[in-house]
Amino acid sequence: MKRPDHALTGVGVGLRAGHYQHFLAQRPRVDWLEVHTENYLSCSGRDWQVLQQVRQDYALSLHGVGLGLGSARGFSPQHLERVRQLVERIEPALVSEHLCWGAVAAHQLNDLLPLRLDHVALALLCTRVAQVQEVLKRPILLENVATHVRFCGDAMSEAQFLAELARRSGCGIVLDINNLYVNQCNHGEEALAALQAIAVDTVGELHLGGHLVTPLSVIDHHGAAVAEPVWALYQAALQRFGRVPTLIEWDTDLPALEVLLGEADRARTMQQDSVAAQLCLAPWHAVPALPDASELAASQQAFAQALLDPSAPDAVAPDLYGKAAPARLALYRGNLHATWHRALANAYPVVLALVGAEFFGGLARAYGRHSRSDSPDLNRFGGNFAAFLDDFAPAAQLSYLPDMARLEWALHCAWLAPDTPALAAEALAALTPAQLEARYFTMHPACTLLSSRWQVAQLWQAHQQQGEGAGCFPQQLQQPDHCLVCRPQWQAQVLQLDAASHAALQQLQQGACFGAALDAAFALDEDFDLGRHLQQWLAHGVLAA
Repeated sequence: MKRPDHALTGVGVGLRAGHYQHFLAQRPRVDWLEVHTENYLSCSGRDWQVLQQVRQDYALSLHGVGLGLGSARGFSPQHLERVRQLVERIEPALVSEHLCWGAVAAHQLNDLLPLRLDHVALALLCTRVAQVQEVLKRPILLENVATHVRFCGDAMSEAQFLAELARRSGCGIVLDINNLYVNQCNHGEEALAALQAIAVDTVGELHLGGHLVTPLSVIDHHGAAVAEPVWALYQAALQRFGRVPTLIEWDTDLPALEVLLGEADRARTMQQDSVAAQLCLAPWHAVPALPDASELAASQQAFAQALLDPSAPDAVAPDLYGKAAPARLALYRGNLHATWHRALANAYPVVLALVGAEFFGGLARAYGRHSRSDSPDLNRFGGNFAAFLDDFAPAAQLSYLPDMARLEWALHCAWLAPDTPALAAEALAALTPAQLEARYFTMHPACTLLSSRWQVAQLWQAHQQQGEGAGCFPQQLQQPDHCLVCRPQWQAQVLQLDAASHAALQQLQQGACFGAALDAAFALDEDFDLGRHLQQWLAHGVLAA
């Protein structure tokens, strides 16, 4: 099948998991697709396979949320390298990020936090953008963000900041029309004036999305249809910038695909009378030296501390503009807690079901403060959760909970494990018994062996059922349990093992030959059925080719 042209035109929508099957089976009419960078960094598993299929029919825009280019301390070259590898493999038409910061030192806050718009921050962003463009070997686009606070030290508007950043660094701009409207509501900034401040030929993409109006602030939540004032502002943007590729963003409370495509159709109709515009970026230059950003780093540290410690907002309060700023700071704190909760609930759904929503919410807050995120990739956030539960006194009576967390983390990692071919039965058919015993095998990277003094595998299986028996505890919960997490095809599974089978696989995992694995199994069970167990291992892709 021929790949589509890389250039973006018309109107695109975000590719979200809830719509995967529609795009695979129906190939609906849409001009291009946007995907979030951090959802595909593992380049493996079901998400990756879907992306590989749809990119045969649709051009892609790659939109990141994790680089935190404005972080004075804490920018991650390792994360940038993962982004580079992804860009190299999927060849998107555009690569974009956000005008924000998100880390202090090695602590990632996993949010799009507001940047102080001064000349120090501008110099820092020019250096970071140049660094990213040099690594990716292409210009990137930066998006304006919706914010709840502004800083007393701001020396320019966000639009002026973006315009100067584009001029100096050669980057382009993703102009989010909804964010312009949200900031107009929150800060009294004139959205139409912002349009005029940006050079016409630097805007490579427009975004449209929904927002939520609250008494304290307007929130860019991407969970509703585009509001009428935003459509009106979009019309003004088309008049200034021309027929720029436009994205309909809808990430929460995902509607039926027909609703999303209806929003795209409306944007496409509005584009018809616009003059086509051409993105014309200046060449990017060698990476300049990092400016002295120690004072900016201190300000960001104070902001982060105010988010992590509700009793310590005073350090950042003098930096914030407006009487409502201290109250609005709580919105960022609430978003941080919601991010922790969402990331853990995604990885630990059975733990959530076992303890209930209220207790799990407290767990998430306690874990977030204790085991601070060290990666811009939220898929890695829960890696220390089981160890945290080992010492979490309020959960001490639920002694099986840490082992359930270990099982669920193994399942989470299996989903993201590399797509390594499994060993086929034909590869063993020609081996003599002696050759088989002398052979060394590698466990598939999706596989994890687990042992517990609790029947956690059986308890986990009960929570996968529907109807009668769903979620029921085993009659003998406190009994030793062995299991294997594996991923035949794309669905991670839990296989309960007897002690002999577990011992054999443990030997293989530790690098022993197949004969040593058999010795370990027969030492525990003289009647160990090698043929049956080997057939099971091959059927579930336990051994790598």
